[in-house]
This record gives sequence, C-alpha cells and structure tokens, in this order.
Amino acid sequence: MSSERSWFRTRAKAEGILATDMYQLTMAQLYFRVGLHERPAQFEHFTRRYPDYGGHQAGYCVMAGMEWLVDWMAEAHVTDDDVDFLRAQTGVEGGRLFADDFLSWLRANGSFEGVSLRAVPEGRVVHANAPLTMAKGPLAMAQILETPLLNELNFQTLVATKASRMTEAARGRPILEFGMRRGPERGASAASRASLVGGAAFTSNVGVSELAGLAPKGTHAHSMVQAFMALGEGELAAFRAYADVYPDDCLLLVDTIDTLDSGVPNAVVVFDELRAKGHRPIGIRLDSGDLAYLAIQSAARLNAAGFDETAIVLSSGLDEIAILQILAQIDGEAARYGVDPAGLIARLTFGVGSKLATSDGHPYLGGVYKLVAVENHGVMVPTIKLSDTPGKGQNPGDKDLYRIYDERGRATADLLAVAGEPVSADGAVPLVLRHPIEPGVHRDLTSDRVSRVESLLEPVPVGGRRMNEPDSLDAMRARREADLECLDAGVRRLVNPHVYHVSLTQRLWDLKHDEIAALRG
Repeated sequence: MSSERSWFRTRAKAEGILATDMYQLTMAQLYFRVGLHERPAQFEHFTRRYPDYGGHQAGYCVMAGMEWLVDWMAEAHVTDDDVDFLRAQTGVEGGRLFADDFLSWLRANGSFEGVSLRAVPEGRVVHANAPLTMAKGPLAMAQILETPLLNELNFQTLVATKASRMTEAARGRPILEFGMRRGPERGASAASRASLVGGAAFTSNVGVSELAGLAPKGTHAHSMVQAFMALGEGELAAFRAYADVYPDDCLLLVDTIDTLDSGVPNAVVVFDELRAKGHRPIGIRLDSGDLAYLAIQSAARLNAAGFDETAIVLSSGLDEIAILQILAQIDGEAARYGVDPAGLIARLTFGVGSKLATSDGHPYLGGVYKLVAVENHGVMVPTIKLSDTPGKGQNPGDKDLYRIYDERGRATADLLAVAGEPVSADGAVPLVLRHPIEPGVHRDLTSDRVSRVESLLEPVPVGGRRMNEPDSLDAMRARREADLECLDAGVRRLVNPHVYHVSLTQRLWDLKHDEIAALRG
C-alpha cells in the first residue's frame, strides 16, 4: 500500500490540527513571511441570521459545542507527519507551497496554547449579529482556528436550536433523540449532544449518554416482530419474548402489522400477563400513520384495559410543527372518543430522529469568523470589512456583549459595547441603543425602564491542562430554560417570530462609522 493511501486510511490525521481549510495555512505562511504571524489579533464568531425552515422560522438560537471545541484545541498540535505532508504540497507550476522556515516555525508553534477565548456559555439563548465567541491570539494560529471553530460551534448551535423549538412545541413533554442512524457520520454524536443541550430529555446514542451521565433510551425494532412473523410465531410471540427479557422495561412497538387491530390488542394481552406477574409495563410506541388519531384510539383501548398510565411514544418524521399539530389535534378530538386530552398529552413522549439530527429544513448555520482587531505599536487597532450588502457589515474592535432586561424582567435587547465601556442599569451612563445599520433608529432606555444589565461573554479555559471541570448538562439546560422564560412569547413563536433587537452603544456606533468613513476616504 502506498504511503498516500495509508495516510488516507488513518482517520486521526484528518481530525487533528489539519482539520482546517487550505487557505488558512497559506494565509498563515503569508503572515509568517511578512512578520505578522505572532502579531496579536482578535477574531469574532457570530451568525448573521437565524435558521429559516421554509414554512417556519427561528427567532433565537441556543449556544452549543464549546466544550468539544475546547477539548479539540487542547489536543491539536502540528506533528512531524503533518509537516511532511505540507512539505510535499506543490503549486500549479510544481514549486513547493510551504517553505522550510515556515514549516519549522509551524512545527514548533503549531498549537492553540496562545489563543484565548471569550464566549457565551453553552445553553444560553443567543441572537443574530451578536458575538458568540471572541478569539484572541497570534494572528497565524488564530487564523487556522477559524475552520474547526465554525465546524464545531455552528452545527451544535444549529441542532440545539432545533431541539429547543421541539421541546417548546411539546409543551414540556419529553423529547427523545434517536437520529444517529441518519446523522452526518461522526457528526451524529455532535447532534445527539447538542440535542441534549437544547432540551431533549434523552438520546438513544449510548456513547453520548455515557458522557452526559444519562441512561440511553430505546425500544425495539420492527425487525424483531418481522423475524418472529417469518418464523411462523407471530407478533404476540414477539411481544411475549421481549416482555420476558425486559419485564420491567417493556415498551412495545405496535405498528409493524396493524396498530389498532393487532399491535395494541397484542400489547394489552402481554401487559395483562406482566401485571399478573407483578410487573408494570412501560407503554407503546407508534411509528406510522395519523399519530394523533392513533394515540387517541390507543389510549382508549389501554384505558379500557386498566392501563391508563402507560406511556405512548410517538415517532416518525417529527419536527416542531408536526408536534404542534399533533397536540392541537388531540386537544380538539380526544374528548369525542372518551379520552381526556390533558391526560393523554401527559402520557406522551416524542421520539425525534432524522429531522433533528440533520436540522431538516435548514441544514447549516451561517456563522462567520471575522477579524475585528490587530495590534499595531502596542495598541489593538479595530478592523472592519465593508460590503455591498448592508447586512453583511461587521462591528469592529474588541467588544463586550450585554443583555438588557426591561421593567418586566424580560430580555428586551442585546447590546454591543466597546470593550471596557461602562454599561449599567443605574442611569449613571446614558443607555442609548443604536440600530447597527439605520442611522436614525435608536432607543433611549432610562434607568426606570431597565431592571437589569447582564454581561454575556465569559472567559473560556483553553490550551494545556483544563483549569476547571466542564459545565454539567444540567447547568446548560438551566441556562436555556431561564433565558427562554425571560424571552417574549413573540420571539419564541415557531412561525414568523417577532424580531429581537441587537443594538450598538453610541460609542461603538461612532467607532464603526469612523472606520467606514476612513476606509471609504
């Protein structure tokens, strides 16, 4: 086998520090060649817009992915094999792309120990055009970080957002994530983790469940029933076999043959047998058909047999809108069949797979990573990128991010300020919120209209040995729940949400437009 083929088969190589785009490395060499490679610089990660799923849209996002990014940064470093590979790269005329002096520097300095991060903690609600992460360090290595940072944070934030919307649609009923079979290869584990951060109660992903300290969840496959059918033993025998092996964890998938004429009646027989032996059956799972109608009819049959507390798990292509519609249908139809709507809904769990793990309808988050400042003569000088598209303009310089709460205790805006600029609710400093683009649009919030001002960006320990234990899943979930409680219902709306404002202080507004004028001049 050739060395090239052997390298291709060594997966760890593709997931180390070379897990970046080629242009990050060519830019790093350019910075080295002109003496800027170790110049302190600052980059900012933010998203310009929320996910738009076509018929429905998000009005917020949920931050996720930082812990896995930090773990990667702590381990990633340039190896001799990496240098050998880069040394072999050639340009269109056959000359080497990377010179030995640059590669020697990269081998000696190719880690992220010198890069510091400030970020919004995982689980917090975040908004478009507000910084999610600030990265500061030597220009060359901070540049190389762009691709892996966006890869880790954009996808998990995207999926955590979807999970949060599903959790809200489910009215507090549990969401079970089981999209690993349909997820993007190893990204499926990132999706499982992000789903938990975003509010999913459990995942079927055993490895991620272990990391999260949760019990993995699952039922059985249709193939079990099919196997018993093919062997002439039937669905009832399959259910009895499952109940025999798992008498205290018996949750039966009832739609392999006919849900109401076969699956549910056979499940009732097995549940009666379990009850007679002193066991309590868990419930049933419905995975096809009109799930709302089948849930109502199944509940009626289970209730009649005395199993009015058994769970009913609904799955099959669910997303937040499908969950919303299922619950609305149960609200309107259950009573006519003698089933209490509230009682039925209290028994439901929603199993969500493909549409959560792939963020169906909006499969990527348009997060970007932009240079906002670089050191010159010992001073961090703001930088800005102009654009013919007004919404693509960035906000220059090192910044702080604040959340402004109104007199109701509701989050009314996120405010970007020049780093170190005083921002408070006590009225000591005028609190004027400027629209980031429109020059005549602003809000003047006097102290009696502001109950609290909260700083959102926190230092993230990176490089070498971790300085503290990572956040618990419970802490991340608690942040999301608290932030949503403070968010207006219109912003949380699943369809056509109200706009949440991200504004600039007057000082940052002036800085931004001074930079724009200087560039245009």
